[in-house]
Amino acid sequence: MMKKVAFHTLGCKLNFSETSTIARQFEAKGYRKVGFSEQPDIYLINTCSVTDNADKKCRKIVKEAQKVNPEAYIAIIGCYAQLKPKEISEIPGVDVVLGAAEKFQLLDLIDDFEKTPQAKILASEVSEAKIFNNAYSINDRTRTFLKVQDGCNYHCTFCTIPLARGKSRSDSIPNIVGSANSIAKEDVKEIVLTGVNIGDFGIQEGKRQERFVDLVKALDEVEGIERFRISSIEPNLLTNEVIAFVAQSKRFVPHFHIPLQSGSNTLLRAMRRRYLRELYADRIDKIKTLMPDACIGVDVIVGFPGETEELFLETYAFLNELNVSYLHVFTYSERANTVAAEMAEKVPQKDRQRRSKMLRLLSEKKKRYFYETQIGSTRQVLFENDVVEGFMHGFTENYVRVTSPYDPLSINETQTVVLKGINKEGNMLIEQSEPIYETH
Repeated sequence: MMKKVAFHTLGCKLNFSETSTIARQFEAKGYRKVGFSEQPDIYLINTCSVTDNADKKCRKIVKEAQKVNPEAYIAIIGCYAQLKPKEISEIPGVDVVLGAAEKFQLLDLIDDFEKTPQAKILASEVSEAKIFNNAYSINDRTRTFLKVQDGCNYHCTFCTIPLARGKSRSDSIPNIVGSANSIAKEDVKEIVLTGVNIGDFGIQEGKRQERFVDLVKALDEVEGIERFRISSIEPNLLTNEVIAFVAQSKRFVPHFHIPLQSGSNTLLRAMRRRYLRELYADRIDKIKTLMPDACIGVDVIVGFPGETEELFLETYAFLNELNVSYLHVFTYSERANTVAAEMAEKVPQKDRQRRSKMLRLLSEKKKRYFYETQIGSTRQVLFENDVVEGFMHGFTENYVRVTSPYDPLSINETQTVVLKGINKEGNMLIEQSEPIYETH
């Protein structure tokens, strides 16, 4: 009988692209992909380890899988699997743990998927993760996540990703364009470029061969894809050349997600970031000069060791004045084998939580203000298969979330709309189908 396999992904867009690719490997071998609760014979859990909470989530998912089918074979891959394979192997119910160099060889390494008393650990040193494995998500969402780069050569003091994914490496531009052409045949309208450090694109076999801007220019010529979106990109790698090209491109949308981490130069140096706040502000000004309606998201960490109240308020004031659209706020958590974990001047948890709440409130204000500036504008909305209580949702090219009465013919279609107002959930309306709350 055909074995059933279910997948669960924790973490980033890159993980989603890799899970989807491994799922297609299973299907090509005759396995049947099913939902998490459909009594699968095999569970594959792709993990994240950016924060301590992500590790706890992995344990919870394993427990939930066992509740559905106590006899299911459970395989764990991803960043947590590379960093702490022995710890994972001791979780009751886990049968195999695969590292960064092994995860795409899972079907070659495990042939029978029969449970054994002792979990297997198939995780070599991260230095063995040298090969770039092509990956993209398909049939999971309206948007497709296309992996263009993996690993990182940066060594920020708070980050475990280089330990989990290895050195920076990339696919070639011809291969990526080929993947984009294949995706276009699947009736996908939007591709999100993803990686660990996508601005560092171009390193193959340890040497820089190509540039990110040239990848962007090549993808802009791909027929059949309406939108390309750049995921998180370091400010020092988001060059003026890239910004200028996106501003006049046919397919790349005016939406950027740019990690800041701190608005204090003192903390940026302690984090070993490769820029100072002045460069960051310059990048924002460049984007807004060329694309006034661009949406800009920001990653920021609160509670990093040595973050005094004065330094936090410096970050708050910097972000408050910055012309950005929303924040992703991360509360610092100590990660093993990082420089920051050994630093003195730990910030008390209550201060970390209070500062996190302050920045999340600031994010809500920033997002609200950005949405208000878009009222009355004409935009292109790509509607997704995201239907809640009779309403469907989608995003404009500049990442404004829109809600509208459900119309099955509109799903995965791009429509020209006029943005009318903001509802109580904070989504944009394109017609007065719900009460519009007046903006001030």
